[in-house]
Amino acid sequence: MPNSQIFSAPVEVSARHLHLNRRHLNILFGNNSQLTIAKRISQPGQFAAAETVRVIGPRGELSKVRVVGPLREETQLELAMTDAVRLGIVPKLRTSGNLKGTTGNVTLVGPKGSVRLRNGVILARRHLHIEPALASQKGLRHLQKVIVETAGPRKVVFHNVVVRSRAGIDKLAFQIDTDEGNAADIRGRQRAQIIIKGVKK
Repeated sequence: MPNSQIFSAPVEVSARHLHLNRRHLNILFGNNSQLTIAKRISQPGQFAAAETVRVIGPRGELSKVRVVGPLREETQLELAMTDAVRLGIVPKLRTSGNLKGTTGNVTLVGPKGSVRLRNGVILARRHLHIEPALASQKGLRHLQKVIVETAGPRKVVFHNVVVRSRAGIDKLAFQIDTDEGNAADIRGRQRAQIIIKGVKK
């Protein structure tokens, strides 16, 4: 029978945000522009930038969507379903970085120009970042899917949580989007007891 593991880990609610490649950064903010670090975030090397964009969809728009650095090879816009409904689009559910077969149908507007995205808009799969050594200790492996239960009076069971475990890239945190965070009554960043079920030793 599979075992269960209990962790005390940060539960982080990830709001809509944008990862840019160099070409799109140049168009939106000017040639040779650089992202300005506004705040370091939990995962190693990543930061919330001071730069924001407007996102325009077929039915509506979102203002001040935060850019998250550093730059990537492909531009990726991560939304919650509520954001997608407001824009009037139906994004694919994807693990961050897996943009094959994704759609776009939105326009990014920056201070210097605009970019029409034809792909790269996703609903990010809920995921558990965990250091490889700790993952090995707990019987977890990279890209494994597990079940996570949050604690509290509005406890929620999250299925199909993707384990992300890469040396120097992942640091322990369970990340969900704003819709999922609201459902579980998780406000901002807090520590919570979460249960990982179905771990095979």
